[in-house]
Amino acid sequence: MSQFKWVIAALSASFAAVASLDIPALSPRGAELLPQANYTELAEQLSNTASIYWPGSETFEDIVARWSNLSVPVANIVVVPGTEEDVVQIVNFANEHSAPFLATNGFHGSIATLGEMSDGIEIYLSQLNTVEISQDGKTAKIGGGIRARNLTDALWAAGKQTVTGACECVGYLGPGLGGGHGWLQGHHGLISDQYLSFNVVLANGSLVTIDETSDLFWGMKGAGHNFGIVTSVTSKIYDLEYPNYAIDTIFFSGDKVEEVYQVSNELWITNGTAPVGLNSWSYWYFDPTIDAEKEGVDIVDPIHTEPFHQLGPIKNEPKSGDYRDLATWTGISLADGPCQKTGNANPRFPIYLKSYNPQAQKQVYELFREATTGPNAHFANSLFMFEGYSQQGVKAFPDDASAFAYRSDNLLVAPLLIYSPGEELNQEAYKLGHQIRQVLFEGSGMTTMDTYVNYAYGDETPANWYGSDSWRQERLAALKEKYDPDGKFSFYAPIA
Repeated sequence: MSQFKWVIAALSASFAAVASLDIPALSPRGAELLPQANYTELAEQLSNTASIYWPGSETFEDIVARWSNLSVPVANIVVVPGTEEDVVQIVNFANEHSAPFLATNGFHGSIATLGEMSDGIEIYLSQLNTVEISQDGKTAKIGGGIRARNLTDALWAAGKQTVTGACECVGYLGPGLGGGHGWLQGHHGLISDQYLSFNVVLANGSLVTIDETSDLFWGMKGAGHNFGIVTSVTSKIYDLEYPNYAIDTIFFSGDKVEEVYQVSNELWITNGTAPVGLNSWSYWYFDPTIDAEKEGVDIVDPIHTEPFHQLGPIKNEPKSGDYRDLATWTGISLADGPCQKTGNANPRFPIYLKSYNPQAQKQVYELFREATTGPNAHFANSLFMFEGYSQQGVKAFPDDASAFAYRSDNLLVAPLLIYSPGEELNQEAYKLGHQIRQVLFEGSGMTTMDTYVNYAYGDETPANWYGSDSWRQERLAALKEKYDPDGKFSFYAPIA
């Protein structure tokens, strides 16, 4: 690999060393079915807009198909609720029959812990996708099944916007329950920082509203998938202030790795001079590019791009448009590969960093290059993501504001290894991903392996996902014991 893609997007725990490289056991699809239950009885309790799908039907197979086919959850039946009350009925039915259940909205959750669900009911929230804007235009009640692009479009039509995940096909709630990064976080904070209240179906089947008066409100914003099914959320929204954006895509050869990340440190990270509207992204992959995006302008200010142009890039491609173009520019729109179900395995090995270590960047570049080029490269279609979102809005909240623990970290880094799953390649990917992450960790000077739970591989610890401070772990454990003592919500990065 002789090139990599550097994206300059300008828009307005304790560490546990890997003692063994044996991959965790993965659960294949096709486990034993649940004992026959009276699903006719359940259907009679649901609204007339709800649906039930069985294995073998085209709809069932489409719903249960995942973006990553590594350690997938196994469902014996899919129930699509039409109302929030339907979710109550489904959970109570599951509890009565001792059936595991898993709420989904889309197909991107790829953490290996999902494979612990070897049978059960999938509760697919896609129909809970409404957006109701308040009369004062400052908040919106948003259904738990809405996707990022649908929410963006609905708010845009009303001259509004809010922080969503950058990828168009991911849900709004899923990323937010783990904190949630997005283009507008420099202005307003994380996705979860926008939440004012949740309608949640708890493990006991009750539908409750959780707001700042509840002890659970803190835990829902960063570890929310451990406590219930969010059927709707009331969120802050904002006037559409910066509709137009610009991007500059700059292509570099691989021998520029150290120089590019040194310049990035000096410009924005080490000196803390990144403006609120600037997000810097870079991708590594075979024949990549570089993008730079700036809000409220039609061309990126050369002050942000000229230092990179002086390094001698292969080429650059400036573009202008509006906020809705960002996903296309960065390769994460509905039409792009990350929004397709290909049958591949797509594990990620994320780590947060304070700044780039140029020497470590060079070292992991060589590891990645060797694995993705050449006639025997098993991971040729993989990519390496370096996400540098603006941080002002995130750091405006105190560190203890929510269960999300990593407000002081500046960069989200993750190799994404794409391959056709099989035991040998699963082992190879596991070894490579952990080797890359270990190099970055050792080069970071940090004492904890801070890990973004929404990208996690799945063998990390709760301290990696939710912060290693003892008070955080104790607070989360107490909430889990109070609201989900039987661990019904433990298939996604469980607290314990």
